[in-house]
Amino acid sequence: MVQEKKMNEEAFSKLHKELATTGELIRARQEEKQGLLDDFTSESKRFFFGKISEKSLAASAKKTNEELARLDKSVRDAMAKSRGLADNIKSLIGKQNPTGYRATLSGVSGGAKKAKKKVRKKKRR
Repeated sequence: MVQEKKMNEEAFSKLHKELATTGELIRARQEEKQGLLDDFTSESKRFFFGKISEKSLAASAKKTNEELARLDKSVRDAMAKSRGLADNIKSLIGKQNPTGYRATLSGVSGGAKKAKKKVRKKKRR
């Protein structure tokens, strides 16, 4: 009986879920970053209209920059993880190269062939 090799669907499913989760994490960090930028913009407007002091705005800017750097690092780390997961998925899919079979009157032929021994000739000097 001839059998085609099957994909490890459990491993593929796990990698797919991890990739989707990492994508959601990136999106969440980007939304968090946008919210932080919106908050700082409103702080800047409050300073412009004289509601808060310059010192208060400077402290807010420092805190915002630290938080932005943390979010950017988190996004970069998630992107690196996604690239690794995508490489693993490509590797798993690449192993699914179809094996050539042919149906004949005498049965199924093809499949894995034994590697032939290569005989190397010695070089003459």
